Amino acid sequence: MRIEVEHHSRYRFTEPQARVVQLLRMFPDDTDNQTVVAWRIDVDCDARLRESRDGYGNLTRMLYAEGPLETIGITISGEVLLSDNPRRLEGADEPLPPAFYLRTTPLSAADAAMTAFAQEAAGSGDDQVRTARIVEALHGRFTIERRRGDGVLPAAEAFAGERASPRDLAQMLVACVRVIGLPARYVSGYSLGGCARRERPAPHGWAEVYLDGQGWQMLDPTVGGAPGLDYVRVAAALDSAGAAPISGTRIGHGDEELDVDVAVGLLGRER
Repeated sequence: MRIEVEHHSRYRFTEPQARVVQLLRMFPDDTDNQTVVAWRIDVDCDARLRESRDGYGNLTRMLYAEGPLETIGITISGEVLLSDNPRRLEGADEPLPPAFYLRTTPLSAADAAMTAFAQEAAGSGDDQVRTARIVEALHGRFTIERRRGDGVLPAAEAFAGERASPRDLAQMLVACVRVIGLPARYVSGYSLGGCARRERPAPHGWAEVYLDGQGWQMLDPTVGGAPGLDYVRVAAALDSAGAAPISGTRIGHGDEELDVDVAVGLLGRER
């Protein structure tokens, strides 16, 4: 399956900025599950880009733009060829051991209510069965709300509501799986799911859970189980902030607004 992605991000500032520095995690990597056919970045101002990898193994670019800047637009576009078996991640750059992903962060910490929910939903049995039960329970608990932009709520805050975005659900799943003692991480990327439901797609989020003897398994509480064949994996981290498409700093006064527009399309199926 061949997927085409276009991701437009535009920042608008109420006052000109002297300098903008951004870390971009918007570059998928080759794995046994996906092959990057073409991928490019366009910035609508004079900017310097430096390629690197972060501590999680994600491909990144540091963007440096000198002002005065009233707006800055970033467009990512490309094509990715996906395998017919994306549910088990293989061939990814893995600089950290699975046990590292047992760590909690302020964004992915489970409160008392989430801890009780995870333990009750998981029940007894092997780890794969217990994890599947948590995924199904989260899927059935919330009404899915596809928010625009790149924001994700802290897991405990999102759990207290009745509606959740796919990325909120992914972060809650990470928190709940760690409650039962399994390594889990947040994954950002793209999927055709929004298009299938005639909704404007947004950057998607799901989770990967490490099971002994099976490796990293891809799970998406938005669909209530394993993902489909149309998931483009971009970045993984302990929480949503570590895998956010864009994060950075600026030198200047005033406020900023972010507009995000994502298009995901199917180009064809390779045989």
